[in-house]
Amino acid sequence: MNYAIISDGGKQFKVEEGQLLDIDFRPVSIGESIQFDQVLAARNESGIRIGQPVLAGAQVLAEVVSPVKGPKLVVQKFRRRKNSRRRTGHRQIYTRVKINQIEIP
Repeated sequence: MNYAIISDGGKQFKVEEGQLLDIDFRPVSIGESIQFDQVLAARNESGIRIGQPVLAGAQVLAEVVSPVKGPKLVVQKFRRRKNSRRRTGHRQIYTRVKINQIEIP
């Protein structure tokens, strides 16, 4: 079971080859390749390697599948005894990528 732990957009993800992953939105076209250089740790047949803080020369290659919308969040603001209420919603846009290859030197 090969996997890598990558950092992107201030978040950490555990990824495997063939996995679909939602990352922060990027204005890239469908089918374009994305490279993740911030590999914090990786595991392959020879064992696990942990970076200090990142693994030198390691990278994860992914392909853009599509932009997607996240779940709807309801934002309610309420001030008691003031007859003041406000209700709005928000849906975050993500970029869905498919992990193609994990390269560990």
